[in-house]
Amino acid sequence: MITRILAVDDEPDLELVLSQKFRKQVRNQEMQLFFAANGVEALQLLQTHGDIDVVLSDINMPEMDGLTLLEKIHAQYPLLRVVMVSAYGDMKNIRAALNRGAFDFVTKPIDFADLEITLSKTILAARAIKQAAHNRDRLLAIHRDLEVARQIQQAMVPRSFPASPAFVLSGAMIPAREVGGDFYDFFMIDEERLGFVIGDVSDKGVAAAMFMALSKTLLKSTALKGLPPQECLQELNRVLYFENTAAMFVTIFYGILHLRTGAVDYCNGGHPSPYRLGKDGDLTTLPATGGLALGALDHFEYAAQQTVLQPGEGIFLYTDGVTEAMNRAGEQFTEARLQEHLQTHAHAAPANLIAEVSTQVNAFAGGASQADDITMLALRFG
Repeated sequence: MITRILAVDDEPDLELVLSQKFRKQVRNQEMQLFFAANGVEALQLLQTHGDIDVVLSDINMPEMDGLTLLEKIHAQYPLLRVVMVSAYGDMKNIRAALNRGAFDFVTKPIDFADLEITLSKTILAARAIKQAAHNRDRLLAIHRDLEVARQIQQAMVPRSFPASPAFVLSGAMIPAREVGGDFYDFFMIDEERLGFVIGDVSDKGVAAAMFMALSKTLLKSTALKGLPPQECLQELNRVLYFENTAAMFVTIFYGILHLRTGAVDYCNGGHPSPYRLGKDGDLTTLPATGGLALGALDHFEYAAQQTVLQPGEGIFLYTDGVTEAMNRAGEQFTEARLQEHLQTHAHAAPANLIAEVSTQVNAFAGGASQADDITMLALRFG
């Protein structure tokens, strides 16, 4: 299936760089690129090319800026997903774009590894929404429909994982019967640091899914400034507290892997402590940092810890939906069962480890409907 992307920027260099970066996909007819110099040209292109999947738009442009274009796209093309390009650390415009319906963002100068991950997630979301819309009579009802909200939630977590000689990543989310607020994400902060995060919103339903999206996106925007984990969670907590009209909160574990040394700086905001998978099969929980869930209290001081991974060692992150998964008798999977399976398969590749734990949880549940999402993220260094 060919992917059609419209890039909107008044700088001609972007067209040259994107054409060069994605030349293989274009040559193989996997991708088609369109370019516009401002919002007016972009709307004209959208009128003649209704099959465009994703718009990548700068914010500052002549004639019609990116935020105005975003509003018009949201009104005229509600199924179209938009990724905004903002100046480094421009939180004001990033938040304005998110409030106007932007799906995600990247910062200048563009990190093309991060851009590829972002576009991949955005394309999955756009296709999920279009497929859901195909089965409904009224497109405006999509955003209020729980099933579509579930598809959006699923599309917002990464499904493809980068190949790197420095690390291996894999993740999975098994949705519950209700739309929840679990998420995981990862991104390159720079060439030497990988950010990774897992989180769980306290509530259920569409509101929880939207609060999850806000938490995930604001964390990434803060993390890309290169701040240490405790400062990222402190800033995110402050923003969520003042934006939190629904009295929700979110538990978050955020870590930074230094690719040269294997050091992991991390901060835990009320989330279940991840497991450190030692090369010799040892299984230990990462020491807690004493952090509270985010969005509940203003001005909480978060602290960080550090662990150092040797090549072949890793970290397993999860939400409480794993240990609290229930069978038909009302029994929980428990921390003890999780530890047993992690020790048995400690040397497995991250994807295989997650698949094994998922299999064991499903077998234990025996088909019982789960009240909470089951979410996992596994990382191996070297």
